[in-house]
Amino acid sequence: MNDFLWAAILGMFVATYVVRASFIVFGQKLRFPPAVVQALGHVPVAVLTAIVVPEALMPGGQFDVSPGNPYLVGTLVAGLVAWKTRNILTAVLVSFAVFGAMRWLL
Repeated sequence: MNDFLWAAILGMFVATYVVRASFIVFGQKLRFPPAVVQALGHVPVAVLTAIVVPEALMPGGQFDVSPGNPYLVGTLVAGLVAWKTRNILTAVLVSFAVFGAMRWLL
């Protein structure tokens, strides 16, 4: 690896370490405004969406919104089951079963 790549890796390490360590160092002294705390509550949903949606819509790099796309169907089933049951484990298990069945049958 060249020196630029090592410098980039080291720089990302330092930036990540400083941000994470700041919460430990400042502890209870650090207070966020209520609006920031509320906004941080939406971060997990946004990150999960950013990870799941591209793979559901473009499996293998090809855009596919057909009913024969097991990734899309499994994702939609997971969302529907999670919405109806309010149980994430059930949603994951049912969507895995649907995805597996579609992959096996198609």
